[in-house]
Amino acid sequence: MITVANRIYVRPEYAEAFEARFRERAGLVDKMPGFVSNQVLRPVNEGDPYVVFTVWQSRQDFLNWVRSDEFVRGHAQSGTLPREAFSGANVLEMHEVVQDSARPEMEPEPRGGPFKMH
Repeated sequence: MITVANRIYVRPEYAEAFEARFRERAGLVDKMPGFVSNQVLRPVNEGDPYVVFTVWQSRQDFLNWVRSDEFVRGHAQSGTLPREAFSGANVLEMHEVVQDSARPEMEPEPRGGPFKMH
């Protein structure tokens, strides 16, 4: 199992529009094999990023998603905000789940090496 965190720096005046974009998302990711969950986390401290947090059964499942036609369609349908809505570049992080208290029987994700999107 892996997690993917996309840290997105949104200017405060665009926060509502950013959140609405996710509430109205196409939802194509939910139908992808290996997809577990998606959370959009709102920062509580000024200057901190939003975090779009997804959980996947495997690294390959996530890579299949980002290389899929559904990924392209889902991001096109989610709408876009103007460049000035963002105060910095987003940061994408992938983590391999070693232990999950909600799934004590889960085997740790094998080490997969550095993450390469393409």
